Parts: sequence; C-alpha cells; structure tokens
Amino acid sequence: MSQAHLYTTQLQAGLGLAEETHRLFELYEPGMRSPQLFAKALESGQFPLISARRLDNIVRECFAPRYLRRPGVVEALKRLLPQLERDERLQVMLLHTARANSILADFIREVFWSLYTSGRDSLSREDALEFIENAVREGKTQKPWAEGTVRRMTGYLLSACADFGLIEKKRSGSRRLYSVRLSTRVATYVAYDLKFQGLGDNQVLSHLDWQLFGLERSDVREQFKRLSLEGHLIMQTAGDVTQISWQYKKMEEVIDVLARY
Repeated sequence: MSQAHLYTTQLQAGLGLAEETHRLFELYEPGMRSPQLFAKALESGQFPLISARRLDNIVRECFAPRYLRRPGVVEALKRLLPQLERDERLQVMLLHTARANSILADFIREVFWSLYTSGRDSLSREDALEFIENAVREGKTQKPWAEGTVRRMTGYLLSACADFGLIEKKRSGSRRLYSVRLSTRVATYVAYDLKFQGLGDNQVLSHLDWQLFGLERSDVREQFKRLSLEGHLIMQTAGDVTQISWQYKKMEEVIDVLARY
C-alpha cells in the first residue's frame, strides 16, 4: 500500500456530516479555499451549535479533503446536489468521503459488501474491529495504532456507514444492513467524473469507485447499458474490450442534463 493510501484517523474529524456539507455548499463561492469558506460559514450564523474551533476543523479536515482537492468538483456539486433526492445526495457524499478516507472505502468494499453478498443481514462491531486490527497488523496504517485509537476508529467506521444509509443507526449491538442501489443520475455523475479525470474507457469500467456501491465490472457494464438507453453515452463491446462514446464534453453539460430529470 502506497504512503498516500495508508489509513489515517482523519475520519474522526467528521463522519457523514450531510447537513453541514449541504450548508457549506450553499455558502461556497467560486475560488474559495478553506480559510475563506470557514470565515464565511462563521459569519453566516448557520452553525449556532458548533464552536468556531469545531467549524474550522469541519471545513479543513472534512469538507476540503472531500470536495476541494480537485478543481471543479465543488462547483459541479454545488449545482448538482440541490437537484438530487436525499438518497442520491448521500451516495454522492459517500463517494467523495470514501475517496478521501481509504479506510472507509476499503471497509465498505471488503466488509460491508462481502457480508451483504454472502447473505448476512447485519454488521457487528466485531466485524469492524477485526478489519481494523488486521489493517494495523498488516502495516496499512501510517503508524501502529494504540488500542484506544483502534476502538474509536471502529465506532467511527460504523457511524459513517450509518450516516450514509448503509447500515442501521443504533448505539450498540449488530446493525441491520440496508439494500443500496446506485441511482441512474449518480451513476452518470460517477462515470463522467472518472472520464474527466483522464481515465480510459476500460479504466472507468474497472474503477474501484463502483465497488463502493456493490458493482463489479460486469455489473458496471450492465449499468452503462442502461445509461446508453437513456442517451448519456454509447457503449460498444467486443469480447473484453469496451469502447464508449461520451455524449457530454464538460461536467457542466452533465449537470444540466441531470437537473432536468
């Protein structure tokens, strides 16, 4: 595992933060970086129950790594998110949160979906604890974690999954797994977001992002067939080689189309 993908404890700075994220998108203006967004959020009075220190932490440690690290992402989502249903917004936030927190991404791909596809109907604290203990043992963390850190991160993983609608929200005991179906609008956004990162067609189809929603490459091809039927792209397949004709040239076009659903 490369240094850039080693597990960190950054997730503890904030989990789903759906409501806070929504407000920060509303306040964001083009060109803003973390300090400017924090200052505007503080002045807005929209976070009366959050201390200035905590708000600064949310902006710098949560919002910025998820939405400000790549140019254009925050501008696109500021327009897109208000057009989506709640479950769709959570799917988009899950995508960007998992990209910024590899421990959450791997937990969802390796534990949540493994349990789901095996027929398990719940996820326990022990499942999360075992995942983290194995990660520490295998050297996947930036440095060895103390027992207290392991215990806290176990809770954070479960709470984050609950915030994004993957599992039941409860304080103790096993949590029920929920069925998650990637929406067509979010699938279109993900496909074009990967494309505009400069990936080739087969790289897009095989990308690990799809596994956050339980989709393997064959499932993604089926998803793309549906996108093709709706006119978002044209897919041609010969054996294992797939060629895609992308209908939109900029993310602004994608957002315009999705907003009309």
